[in-house]
Parts: sequence; structure tokens; C-alpha cells
Amino acid sequence: MFGAYQAGAWKALAGHFRPDLIVGASAGALNGWALAGGCSPAELIAVWRDPATAGLMQRRFPVQPWRSFFDPDPLTRWVNQYFAQFQPRMPYASTMVEVPRLRQVLVRGEQMTPAHLMASCAIPCGFPPVRIGGKFYVDGGLLSAVPLWAAVELGATRAVVVNVLAQMPSRILRATVGAFRALAAPRAQFPGLKVIEIRPPGPLGSVHDALTWNEENVLRWIAQGERDAAAAIGGAALA
Repeated sequence: MFGAYQAGAWKALAGHFRPDLIVGASAGALNGWALAGGCSPAELIAVWRDPATAGLMQRRFPVQPWRSFFDPDPLTRWVNQYFAQFQPRMPYASTMVEVPRLRQVLVRGEQMTPAHLMASCAIPCGFPPVRIGGKFYVDGGLLSAVPLWAAVELGATRAVVVNVLAQMPSRILRATVGAFRALAAPRAQFPGLKVIEIRPPGPLGSVHDALTWNEENVLRWIAQGERDAAAAIGGAALA
């Protein structure tokens, strides 16, 4: 649900520049797919404000953590519809992680299928891994919340980053995700890349907030994303 922050940021950014390419991971992959397909700020905000979004993460009853906590069917149907509704008009890519190898994978727009889009936001344990070509994939944000490496691979020399998870919402998540990232690969450095980062000053909310649609939270995150983006680009050269 923290993806609502990105929608607010796009409202502030859209009038200042047109990106040459878009790369996303997790909820950013979904938002990025829409933006690459010409989605306006108002349309993207409407997606996150829609109460139907609450149905995308339906808990399984009884809980069966070995299968995933959430029923994947509602999100799969929504992703299929989303995929058909928006088709990229500019270079687009998303990232996902192959498990159990913990290998980051870049998927370019022309290779994308609904399954790839679903895999990019398949939160480990929350949703089951997505099988593609005999291999299993999960959320691209597991190993890199901001996939700058993918943008560089696509030729980016400047980047505007909207990072909703600069700080994880819980100590347990920070420790767990940090361990996965440490095991997978050392942190990449891109000294030649000019970056403008848009990020909240602290965690946007709790884990429960991240997994539960709440109109008050959504409106607050949209407003905060817009404010933070406007502050970040004040005086910055985006052209």
C-alpha cells in the first residue's frame, strides 16, 4: 500500500519532466507499468484511492504460511487487467528475484507478461512464488528496494528515485531483508550516476498499514509523496 506515496510523487513530478525510461520493483513495478503506459497522475491516484484495492490482499483462512498468507487469485486477476489496460509507450523494465538462488533478474518491457508483473510484486511469504519457464520468482524489492542497477544497465546516466522503503517498517523486517541482501551480493555503487532521491523522512507506517487498504492512510501518503517530491525537485535540473 505504500505505493500510494509514489502516486503522490508522480503528481508533483509529471509537470516538470518526461522520463526516458522507467524501472520499478514491487509496487513500483505496477506503478511504473502504468506510467510507462501514459497513466496520468489523477488516474494513478484514483487506482490507490479505489476501495476495491482492499481486496487485493485477502488473507487465507485457515492461515497456511507454507502456501502464503494471502490468496493470490484476487491480485492475479487485477494484474492481468492492469497489464492489458496499460502498454508501455517508452522503455520500461521491472526486476524480480529468482529463488532459491537469490538472483536478481531484469525483465524488459518487450519481455513482460502478466506473470512477470505478478512476480515482481509477489512479496515473499505474503504471496507464493510465480513460476515462469520452470523457475520461481518473487518480489524484486527483496534484494533491492531501488533497482538502480537495472536503470544503469538500460543506459541511465541520471535518475529520479522514489524510495518508499528507505526505512523498513519493523526491526524484524530490517534484519531479515538485510540478511538476504548481504547474502545475495555486495551493495552496488554507481559513481557516474546522478541521482535525485525522493523519500519519506521516516517509515510510512507499520507492517499492518502496508498490507491493509485504509483511505485515511492512502490520502496521507499521497499528500506526503507530493510534498516530498516537490521539495526534492525544487531547484533541481530535471530536463
